[in-house]
Amino acid sequence: MNIKFYHNSRCAKSRAALGLLRERGMPVEIIDYIESPLTHGELERLLAKLGLRARDLIRHTEPEFAASGLDLDTDGAQLIELLTVHPTLLQRPIVEIGTRACIGRPPERVLELLG
Repeated sequence: MNIKFYHNSRCAKSRAALGLLRERGMPVEIIDYIESPLTHGELERLLAKLGLRARDLIRHTEPEFAASGLDLDTDGAQLIELLTVHPTLLQRPIVEIGTRACIGRPPERVLELLG
């Protein structure tokens, strides 16, 4: 099972979800999207697997979002582009297994992908 874990090590929820997977001995490929921001195409691919819209990936209470001048009704392509420039705005963690993905909020939600 190939598990991709889109991780922000400064986020407690992200660390907790990673801990749950490691406790179960799951092999995890950690992708530090802060160090290496996701591309527009990668974000679109994740959105398709998540079954969500771009607005659902945005941490809209962050100062970077307010400073962008955009709102959650903005065109999805613009919101995706914002995430490529400001990766800290990405909801986290995101776990991807095969054709499925989920946002690990609460952290226990990542376990749903295992079953």
